[in-house]
Amino acid sequence: MNTSRKLLTGVLLLSLGTAAPLPAKESAAGERVPLQELRVFAEVYGRIKKDYVEPVPDRKLLRDAIRGMLSGLDPHSAYLDEDEFNELRVGTSGEFGGLGIEVGMEDGFVKVIAPIDDTPAARAGIKAGDLIIRIDDQAVKGLSLDEAVKLMRGKPGTKVTLQILRKGREAPFKITIERAVIKTVSVKSRFLEPGFAYLRLSQFQATTASDLRKAIAKLKRAGKGGLKGLVLDL
Repeated sequence: MNTSRKLLTGVLLLSLGTAAPLPAKESAAGERVPLQELRVFAEVYGRIKKDYVEPVPDRKLLRDAIRGMLSGLDPHSAYLDEDEFNELRVGTSGEFGGLGIEVGMEDGFVKVIAPIDDTPAARAGIKAGDLIIRIDDQAVKGLSLDEAVKLMRGKPGTKVTLQILRKGREAPFKITIERAVIKTVSVKSRFLEPGFAYLRLSQFQATTASDLRKAIAKLKRAGKGGLKGLVLDL
């Protein structure tokens, strides 16, 4: 236990030291390194490893500890592991291999908010309001939305079978869909009335800034008498 404690404390101290912008100084506020608190952390870590009812991987303990530290700061601070970071990169790239549906969760199932126009999901007849209750052989009940989305995404050209529950139909039915490259549109715009337009940013991705400039330029060209006002929905 002493070895584990020393090792963990050393790792934490090394992380703190390498993360500091000015290693020669304690911190911008001149605060000391909280050695006593780190000792308590190491003690708890050691007790879990020794006395918990079942083995817990070191990787899980340390990652959960990091998540806990960041979750206590503010709603916008979070830790992403390698898989989560890759998912974020896919989500902000503007394209991915998938079906082309906007989804949410309802009663533990994946609910289709809307199929994206000209995508495999739209062509297969997926409708807004459909509940996805199985993805291939995996029941959706008990999965998080992120886990369900990962199952539906995949390499373009591969297939996935969805079991659908639809209002107005007595029994669930299956639809097999071939995945394709899905290009998401993060900027949508329209005129509310002459001279006044509505522009919505649904998400921030790699092309959002240039798409925003193009959308505003298009509105200016299309507006009779020019663009007098713009409602920006973030």
